[in-house]
Order: sequence, then structure tokens, then C-alpha cells
Amino acid sequence: MTGANGMLGGRVAAAARGRGHDVFPTDLPGLDLTDAQAVFDHIGELGPDAVIHCAAYTDVDGAESDEALALRVNAEAAGHVAAAAGRNGAFVVAVSTDYVFAGDGDRPYTESDVPSPQGAYGRTKLRGERAVQEVGTPCAIARTAWLFGAGGKNFVDTMLALAARHDEVRVVADQVGCPTWTGFLAPALVELAERRLEGIHHLAGGGRCSWHELAAEVFRQAGSDCVAVPVTSDEFPRPAPRPAWSVLGTERAAGPRLPPWQEHVTAHLKERQAS
Repeated sequence: MTGANGMLGGRVAAAARGRGHDVFPTDLPGLDLTDAQAVFDHIGELGPDAVIHCAAYTDVDGAESDEALALRVNAEAAGHVAAAAGRNGAFVVAVSTDYVFAGDGDRPYTESDVPSPQGAYGRTKLRGERAVQEVGTPCAIARTAWLFGAGGKNFVDTMLALAARHDEVRVVADQVGCPTWTGFLAPALVELAERRLEGIHHLAGGGRCSWHELAAEVFRQAGSDCVAVPVTSDEFPRPAPRPAWSVLGTERAAGPRLPPWQEHVTAHLKERQAS
């Protein structure tokens, strides 16, 4: 698997080991995925049955100012991984994002909806999806959204840190999506690889909420007296556009399903407390 040092990648490695698989995690500086020959050599030496590709350039604002770098990581490297995996008969699971959509919908985006990314990050991730699909390797594209979990900076932990220092926190209320805990997503990605479920899959927390509603639920479950104050996106301008509507749904009759987003918050808070 790739991106093993990241918030999601580390969780995927643990989930795969927990299901009895041998895992060969990779990340920088050990393997530069933009180096095609290095990728082919590495995957050829390992001979895996599947590759779960979690590595990505995830700095949304950074991608807006350096789209060329984001493209090399999110698209070209993804193509190298898929091609090398295919040469060795391995199935590929490539992680993608809700940002491939325009964000102007009013119903959940499903797998057959036409992508129309509005920012550089979404454009490069969509190019990555197509790079994986075009090499002809058996693959699954797993789109997800609003990730949080142990081992990386995330919205939920940021809110908890702010709540420890402030009586109230201003939180954007006009962006809606599907909060997703890595602890639920990771085994679903492993399942895609185990079952070799080809095609596009939407895997995110069930239901929907705004960032403000997510913060309020985090404070409620954590027993915090901090108040989440709703504000508009215009009050927090960012270099890159954020989708106002990032709700993912699925039209697939079979495949992994993730629980409602509130359960994702509960599980993450329990894990934090235990650790």
C-alpha cells in the first residue's frame, strides 16, 4: 500500500494486518511514486495481490498555487502505481475525493454523476482517477469525504483543541458533507481489495451535516460547554474554493457501507479517550 505514513494509510495498513494480510507499506522518502521506474521495480519485487493507493497531495490550498506538483502526485503517480500493479496481476484500490464534483447539487452525488471539479485539487484527483482507469488494470475508485482520525491533523481534533481554550468557536454552516472516520473507511477499502470489487464506489459517513453541525455534535458528545457559532464561508475566505455540497451517496446494491456520521464521531472520541 502507498501513503502508509498518512492518517488514512496507517489505518489501512493496520486494518489489513488485522484481517490476516501481509502488508508492505510504502511512503516518502522510501519510495517516490512520481518515479515510474522505481514504482515498477518496487511493486515487481513485492508481487502483491492488491495495492491500496492512499498516497496523495492533499493540501487543497497548496494545489491551487502549485497545480503542476499536485498533478504529478495525484495523477501521474497514480498512473504509475496502477500500471505497475497491473503488470504484476494485482488489483488496485485508489482513494479519491468528493472534490471531483462541482459542489452545487441538492441531492447526494452517486457513482454515475458526471464530475466537474471547481478547484485544482479536485481536477488533479479526477485526473488521477482516469489515469488509474485508463491503464486497464482491474481497479476500484473509492471516493470519500471529510476524513478525520488518529495520526493526522483533522477538523474534529481541531475543534476539541479550540473548545479547550474558548467558550465559543465560529464554524462555517453553509458547506454540507459526510464526515468519515478513518477507522470505518480503512476496513471498507481492504474489503474492496479482498473482493476485487471493480468500478467507482462512494464510501463516506451516512447522512449529511454542515461543518457547524459537526462541531456542535463533537462538543455534545465530548461533554464540552463550548458553543459552535454558525458563520458563512465568506467570513473565512480561502485560496481554493470549497464545495458547498459534498454529500456522497451510492447507487450500488452491493459493497461496503459505512454507518451514519454521528457514529463516526462517537468511535473517534472513544478511541481518543482510550489512548
